[in-house]
Amino acid sequence: MMLIVLLLIVAPIIEIYVAIQVAHVIGGWETIALMFLMGVLGAWLLKMQGLVVLARISEAVAEGRPPAKEMVDGLLILVAGALMIAPGFVGDAIGLVLLFPPTRALIRMPITSKLRAGKWSTVMGTVGSAGGGRFVGTFRATTYETTGHEAHDDGVIDVEGDRRTLDP
Repeated sequence: MMLIVLLLIVAPIIEIYVAIQVAHVIGGWETIALMFLMGVLGAWLLKMQGLVVLARISEAVAEGRPPAKEMVDGLLILVAGALMIAPGFVGDAIGLVLLFPPTRALIRMPITSKLRAGKWSTVMGTVGSAGGGRFVGTFRATTYETTGHEAHDDGVIDVEGDRRTLDP
């Protein structure tokens, strides 16, 4: 709940304060122009980095390995893009930090370690439309109630999916 309060109340107040301070230094119209340029730059960087991550996800899938690192990068780039497109200098600064691969790698490390430790569940859906796609991830489970599947000590139940058509 505290995070929501920070995001919805405190963050905009900080953004407005910083924008007013910048406007005092460089002028009002210049501040608006700078915010606009940062939004355009953010959209361009988001596109470039997003395409790079999509290519890396495709490579990982083609090699037959799970694209975990690439998926976390994609999430961080999405957050960075949202911060950069929204007006404000603090969000732009955080977004720029998230868009550059070396700093993104530092932020990605604790996230991936928590995912590997099973602190957060990982569920990846299907790729494709109307469920007709292909399974691309793992389902984490805490119990072994399912029969007929191989259970491991790490809490992961290996399952294989197949397509079936329902007879009307």
